[in-house]
Amino acid sequence: MATKKATKKSAKKSATKKSATKKAASKKSPTKKTATKKTASKKTAAKKNSSGRKYGEAAGKSVEREMKAMKQGKLKSGGSGKKVTSRKQAIAIGLSEARKSGAKVPKKN
Repeated sequence: MATKKATKKSAKKSATKKSATKKAASKKSPTKKTATKKTASKKTAAKKNSSGRKYGEAAGKSVEREMKAMKQGKLKSGGSGKKVTSRKQAIAIGLSEARKSGAKVPKKN
């Protein structure tokens, strides 16, 4: 049992030596790391929304209405007038109408 403890201690010592050498190697260029951390924090701060919700309730209702029309086969696209079969296209039409009505919807990219 004493030998097991001795081997564990020696294994821990070798592990700490390895991690110490890794830390020393990583400390060579600290200016680059701090610069990347600052830019990353600025990006995350810019992305945060104060209200917490991207889409308003009115936008959700208009998308829901358009999805129902698509499932019934009544939803038609604006340009060609053909039936809409794609779920994504139905959502896009709903959000577009919500934007026109003034609901809270993020800007198009």
